[in-house]
Amino acid sequence: MRFLIEPLLSQPDTQSLVEQLQSASSDWRPGRETAGWHARQVKNNQQLDRNSQLHQQLSDGLVDQLRRHPLIQAAAFPRLIHSILFSRSSVGEGYGRHVDNAWMGAGRSDLSFTVFLSEPDAYDGGALILESSSGEEPFRLPAGHALVYPSTQLHRVDPVTWGERLVAVGWIESRIRSAEQRELLFELDTARRASYERSGKDEIFDLISKSYTNLLRRWDS
Repeated sequence: MRFLIEPLLSQPDTQSLVEQLQSASSDWRPGRETAGWHARQVKNNQQLDRNSQLHQQLSDGLVDQLRRHPLIQAAAFPRLIHSILFSRSSVGEGYGRHVDNAWMGAGRSDLSFTVFLSEPDAYDGGALILESSSGEEPFRLPAGHALVYPSTQLHRVDPVTWGERLVAVGWIESRIRSAEQRELLFELDTARRASYERSGKDEIFDLISKSYTNLLRRWDS
């Protein structure tokens, strides 16, 4: 299951983050330095140095925003939100077809996310393309919006043809390892909330809550 957060960051927060990234001219490194041995062949972008003070400051703030978002809590069941990267792609740069490693630095990668920091009219090309059995789906979201998707999917970032693309990417290690179980729990939680809004804490709400809670207890890894 993939889902959008529209938006994750407010316009002022996004603008402040972009201005800080653009001012850090000496803290950018070749993106291939953080890629696996096979992904280095197709990764062509720049990333903020993970050892820089600015990276620590910005990544801590972003993780806090993600962790507090109700949709992340309801659909991702995060145990750990980790390994944030701030990426910059200029003309000719992108990231070819790949799948994320099972372990990305600090934890397991059950879900991947991209937080778009540049407005779509600030660059051409640079779409995030997710592959599935039904075909390819491109994403160029407004600044501050985020896409969360299974780390098991093949994906790529098309080369930028004009302008500059800024994003933040990272991974979620979920308390619920199975994607199918996460989706079922999310649907049950959505159903019980809808039931509560309609009828309050009645017998139906209690029964759905019982099933939700007991499945969560059973599947929590």
